[in-house]
Amino acid sequence: MWYAVGVASILIDLRMVRGRLHGIARYALELARRLPALAPDLSFLGLTAPEGLPSGLGALTPSIPLHRARAGFLAPVWEQPALLADLVSLSPDLFHATSFSLPGLWPGKLVATLHDANHLALPENYSPVHSLYYRIIVGPRAKRASALLTVSEFSREELARHLGLTPFRFQVIAPGVDAHYQPPTPSEARDFRQRHNLPGRYLAAVGNPKAHKNLGLLAKLAPRLPLPIVLLAGKGAARELGFPESTAELAELPEEEMPLFYGAAEALLLPSRYEGFGLPALEAMAAGCPVIASNVSALPEVTGTAALLLPPDDLESWTEAVLRLLRDDSLRRELMEKGRERASRYTWDACATRTLAVYRRVLEKS
Repeated sequence: MWYAVGVASILIDLRMVRGRLHGIARYALELARRLPALAPDLSFLGLTAPEGLPSGLGALTPSIPLHRARAGFLAPVWEQPALLADLVSLSPDLFHATSFSLPGLWPGKLVATLHDANHLALPENYSPVHSLYYRIIVGPRAKRASALLTVSEFSREELARHLGLTPFRFQVIAPGVDAHYQPPTPSEARDFRQRHNLPGRYLAAVGNPKAHKNLGLLAKLAPRLPLPIVLLAGKGAARELGFPESTAELAELPEEEMPLFYGAAEALLLPSRYEGFGLPALEAMAAGCPVIASNVSALPEVTGTAALLLPPDDLESWTEAVLRLLRDDSLRRELMEKGRERASRYTWDACATRTLAVYRRVLEKS
């Protein structure tokens, strides 16, 4: 036993926190670092990848005890028996599976967060093994979970449809934006650009080369624009996607510099065809960066009227919208103001508080 006798124990899955920090990893870390202060009567532990948490997480580093898993996240063959062994050994009263890896063989109390239905809606993006995993492990175990969470109304409908569940089986608890996402001062923005050898004015783009992120549209758009795009999508993504040589590429950035990346940009361009939530849009708005995004999936739900929303594959509309934003200072100011107000509605404390209420409800059940 790793917890005090009589104290309910919560195990939070952090195994997906590795390498470049993505939205789901941030979600898990934010819960792990905030929940203990909200619930001093509960005992918390984190389950990490076998190599532990990566360095450089800064304030995101949780203070709870951490246990290294026997196998990596979604590791073929070994993950399920290894996860069962970890759960039997640690014997938590509740396990929160914060991503897509659910313990198919463990019968205990399970709270599962399914962020989207990507694996089922977009099977071409994943190997047959991953799609099969979702169908034989995730789907059946989700139906037996103590509680199911997701991050948007869009994802709730998608998951219910693909998993054959009623939408009411899912509770929507949106992610948040950390308080350090603030507009940088002019000198902070200038220092950031100089530090990374970036142009004085640029358009920001984030994502990865997967087809649903639709960064290929921006590769076609880039030659039409008066400003270069700075792409944050992993090493070599610009060449892989066919971006022009004028594109500046950042393979990765430390978490503390992300508000500067957004805040120093003229706009964030987010042409994704499928997003379960779309955290970059929210973080950019919090940092004072106007957002131009797709009008599909969860992005309209997240941004409301605080962004310019366009069909994801309409190159002419994207060209016109970017040029208009660069010319129209009043539109830019309006989007910045609306964006900051919109982002202020989403906080990690609210996310953690609502998640804690789910834990308590599950723990109270016999």
